[in-house]
Amino acid sequence: MNDSSRCTNRRTARSIPSALLFGLVLQLALTALAHAESAPQPRTVQVKLTEWAVTLNPKAVPAGPVVFKVTNAGSIPHAFEVEGHGLEQQVPLMQPGAVAALSVDLSAGSYEAYCPVGKNSHKMLGMKNELTVSPAASAAPETPARADEHDEHMEMAHHEGADSDGDDDDKEYAPQPKIMKVTGGGTVIQILPGPFPFADSAASIIATRPEDQKADLMKKEHMGPYSNNVATVSGTFKLTAIDRGATGDSVSGVAAFTAQDGAKWKVVMDRVQTKDISFNPRFGGVIMGLFYHGSSNVHTPLVPTIQSSLALWAYAHLYRNDQLVTDGAMVHVMLLSRTRRASDWALDCWDCSNQPIEELQLQVTPPPNTPPFDSPGGFLFVNWEKSSGKAEPLAVK
Repeated sequence: MNDSSRCTNRRTARSIPSALLFGLVLQLALTALAHAESAPQPRTVQVKLTEWAVTLNPKAVPAGPVVFKVTNAGSIPHAFEVEGHGLEQQVPLMQPGAVAALSVDLSAGSYEAYCPVGKNSHKMLGMKNELTVSPAASAAPETPARADEHDEHMEMAHHEGADSDGDDDDKEYAPQPKIMKVTGGGTVIQILPGPFPFADSAASIIATRPEDQKADLMKKEHMGPYSNNVATVSGTFKLTAIDRGATGDSVSGVAAFTAQDGAKWKVVMDRVQTKDISFNPRFGGVIMGLFYHGSSNVHTPLVPTIQSSLALWAYAHLYRNDQLVTDGAMVHVMLLSRTRRASDWALDCWDCSNQPIEELQLQVTPPPNTPPFDSPGGFLFVNWEKSSGKAEPLAVK
């Protein structure tokens, strides 16, 4: 073999591995590209949080990766959680106006989407929805609801109410109707205007609220109804409340007491009240089993954090010394965990949620745009400190 032939063979021997390597690299690259093109792209679900609803758009997606883009469009802090089929993930607490994203991989089935704030109190108040995940490769997104439609449904909804798009998707969440008969007992005290004793604890929460709410809360912080300015009085209280969920709640009850100044008051409750008020949108009707107030991010921080077995909002006929004052007095009643100590009836805790549920609170305020009552502060606030009531299933006839 001459030198020229040997040189050609060496070049060929060196070139064969290079060609094989190039081919292998090209094949791997093409395989990776094909895999990337065939891999499912994440579907996006827009989530809007408000008081008290969770809006999903769309509400049906195919199985695979999903990105929830969450906006807190409410006026108080919220969060977002998705749960089902062994998965439970959430975003941290979101201040009003905040946005967040949650990436998950979902198998086919139904998933709860809700706000977990306040030991699921926000969920209980209606902040829940359902996402349907199909095994199909695609799912047609729903047509977004018009803004005016959404606002109309939001105005109609209250606790355990219609979901954000006004359809019947949340029927499966409707609780079994419950009835509770409550009797006030123990020492009866009237709470008079005064400073809120846990103002420092509430300050950080008040700081997160809109400016108009801050002004209202700071005013009540200095001279409001939750104070240690109390007087021992006398009175009786009995009521029956029915919680049917979204609609149909009812209340029937009578409270009678002699106030510190000797005036005799009678409160006859016969209608539930469901319309929100401007500051810290409140709830309506009858709700049984709610964790809220204080540091819970549910309702006002100018009340200790409590666990209530009953909370209701009602209208009442109000009498003073047997004379009708108004047929539209606004009433708030709670059977809640104890907040006051027996030695002097001062507020005893900032977080009272683990105390025994035995304190019955009655708050009565004038209807909007009417004069204050002829009582200190223009309102009535009376506690029965050793009270009882138990929720039971309502017999359906």
